[in-house]
Amino acid sequence: MRTLSQWTVRTVPATLCVLAAAMPAMAQYGTKNGEWQNYGGDQGSTRYAPLDQINASNFNKLEVAWRFKTDYLGPRREFQLEATPLMMKGVLYTTAGTRRAAIALDAATGELIWSHSENEGPRGSAAPRQLSGHGLSYWTDGKEERILYVTPGYRLVALNAKTGQIIPTFGKNGIVDLKEQDDQEIDPVTGEIGLHSTPLVAKNVIIVGAAHLAGGNIKSKTHIKGYVRGFDVKTGKRLWIFHTIPLAGEFGADTWEKDSASYTGNAGVWAQMSVDETLGLVYLPVELPTGDYYGGHRPGNGLFGESLVAVDLQTGKRKWHYQFVHHGVWDMDIPCAPILADINVNGKIVKAVAQPTKQSWLYVFNRETGEPIWPIVEKPVPQGNVPGEWYSPTQPFPTKPPAYDRQGTLEENLIDFTPALHQEALKLIEKYVHGPVFTPPSVSNATGTIGTLVSPGPLGGSNWPGGSYDPETHNVYVFSQSIISSFGLVPPRPGQSDMNFVQGNAQAAAGGGRGGGGEGGTALSVQGLPIVKPPYGRISAINLDKGDIVWQVAHGDTPDNIKNSPALKGLTIPRTGRSGIIGVLATKSLVIAGEAGYATSESGIRGAKLRAYDKLTGKDAGEVYIPAPQSGSPMTYMVGGKQYIVLAISGANYGGEFVAFRLPDNN
Repeated sequence: MRTLSQWTVRTVPATLCVLAAAMPAMAQYGTKNGEWQNYGGDQGSTRYAPLDQINASNFNKLEVAWRFKTDYLGPRREFQLEATPLMMKGVLYTTAGTRRAAIALDAATGELIWSHSENEGPRGSAAPRQLSGHGLSYWTDGKEERILYVTPGYRLVALNAKTGQIIPTFGKNGIVDLKEQDDQEIDPVTGEIGLHSTPLVAKNVIIVGAAHLAGGNIKSKTHIKGYVRGFDVKTGKRLWIFHTIPLAGEFGADTWEKDSASYTGNAGVWAQMSVDETLGLVYLPVELPTGDYYGGHRPGNGLFGESLVAVDLQTGKRKWHYQFVHHGVWDMDIPCAPILADINVNGKIVKAVAQPTKQSWLYVFNRETGEPIWPIVEKPVPQGNVPGEWYSPTQPFPTKPPAYDRQGTLEENLIDFTPALHQEALKLIEKYVHGPVFTPPSVSNATGTIGTLVSPGPLGGSNWPGGSYDPETHNVYVFSQSIISSFGLVPPRPGQSDMNFVQGNAQAAAGGGRGGGGEGGTALSVQGLPIVKPPYGRISAINLDKGDIVWQVAHGDTPDNIKNSPALKGLTIPRTGRSGIIGVLATKSLVIAGEAGYATSESGIRGAKLRAYDKLTGKDAGEVYIPAPQSGSPMTYMVGGKQYIVLAISGANYGGEFVAFRLPDNN
């Protein structure tokens, strides 16, 4: 029988983490005055609030303060509510519903104050990034207050925060058409570009990224480019543009061979961005260029694909960059906000930026210079044999911190509840190319291998919710999942694409391959069980002063298909955690996160839990029931002398809902 400690991977004395508690505040130190003014809490995306009214002694006593259903904020219900609300001056602001309405709620009661939405007609229907998105942004100069958000049809809207009314002096009647002034021709209705993330607002500048359709079946190697732009917060005037795929003569253009930069697209910043106003730097996490799993039409390393780029806030000029993946063919987009932190390295205070990734590495740099805090070494990686593909001979491997989740489809990572199940898994993967991290996709062949097994896959590791950072312990807390994806490339059908290869039927042949929202990690299975061994989802605490993993815990109850499996009858299975895409919140004493997916309790109730952990040790610190999985990252604030925790829940047949928790009045 295994004990839970075997899946709670690492724990070290908490005293190693508190060395810097007395360091002077020099950077992003979480929320202030009990508010939550940015998507990530502050502009450094720490997702930290120094509140402690809710703690380990009373977390189990939390009660629902209010609930707000989003079902009628659009023409149909939404089952993928991913927003993190903001809270200022007793008002909660967020996007919600399938029309992506901007709404204001009373933070104490959940009562609707105002709402605004744009019916974009065919333009909205054709948008690649629909639904409510990840939220909105707030700006004030101390006198005026504005709410800014991007519609599904890729238009930037400015609203009066108090009334929800359009600000007519911004852009054209309150709106900037983001398909214009983008240094390329984009069809105003069908142009395949949009955004889920919130705009970033710093000083007088609004910074807006770009996103495209996800997936491996690209219609053409010629695609819209995901440039990043800065706009004046008062007028909506374009201030600057950063070409994530360089134009001829620009820095990085020589990393594109055979004129491929002229027609290749994507390379957008669909993730959240962060900013250091003192340094005047914006940090851009860039995705890969067209397409996700085949790059034969874009030979070369291809800057700034899958890079972290620091640009000047006022001009958009590149200051430094680091490419995490050369010529990516794994969909290892940089998926989430860089975390800004002042840390203590060998007795010296360093302004750092830490980037969680799909590959489960936390890359840490000096955010002023771009120099790695610890060496990142170029190592040889497996080379593929897909016709026409271009392969980078090496990829960057961080020396510290260590990977915080499994990498590679390796024997030691496979199911091992019993020796027989492990042997079945070994036999199953013989049908595929498999190996360490950066094993490239392969051609799917009915008479040969089905494709390549890749872990982590396109969903991570970590994904868009990113992590949180505690300025007291200097720990980053990040959720990750252990899943295996299968990539099998095939020539396109006539009229399907002008690419040489597209993603084929490997996932179907493998029984799936992408994370199952709490159903055990991956659809590639052995007797109905995931081929990867637990934990399927975990939260890791990583100390930035030392570059060490402090603790890891399996996050989420054991899925029903594991608990009820005939193959595991008679075995004692500790909590396995659940796969999914989960964001975490750090407070004065706790790390808080909801579960992905559904599970059935001993009393027969189906739902999920909002869980809390001691931030120093990772030990359980409480849990409360939620009727549906967490689908947006939690946030917290104080109003009327009470601390609230608010999170978005949705999934399966449960329409999007914001749920607010607080302690009972007599507590």
